[in-house]
Amino acid sequence: MLIRKFLLAAAATAVFAGCAASGGSSSGAAAEPAVAAAAERLRVAMVDPTPAALRALVSDDLSYGHSGGKVDTQASFISDLLDRKSDFVTIAITDQTIKVVDGNTAIVRHTLTADTNDSGKPGKVALKILGVWQKQGGEWKLLARQAVRLPS
Repeated sequence: MLIRKFLLAAAATAVFAGCAASGGSSSGAAAEPAVAAAAERLRVAMVDPTPAALRALVSDDLSYGHSGGKVDTQASFISDLLDRKSDFVTIAITDQTIKVVDGNTAIVRHTLTADTNDSGKPGKVALKILGVWQKQGGEWKLLARQAVRLPS
């Protein structure tokens, strides 16, 4: 009986030590796949935009900073994609990292390379992206984004 109590106490100590080492919560790691899935849905929606798909993925309070300095709201971001002013033919994402900060906020960084056809003019972009995602109504939505051009 004494050995069993000792083993239970040791197991409980190991569990609590593991929680402390991981920051006290596994909700961040558990949320990463959902954030990654939302980021992937946004990538797809930027190539083949629909109003419903984009509204489902971007916050009403979106602040979307382009590498050239323009800052979009949700309305202007969606409008530019639908009107093909901002036209992504292909988008590839690499080197993505996700850090869920508090269970409701995530920082996503990646490299974006794309073929574009903005307003009918073919081009290519290579950008480093910082995205801030927020859980709203049980869904992950892009709250803020900032792009920086890669050095040539």
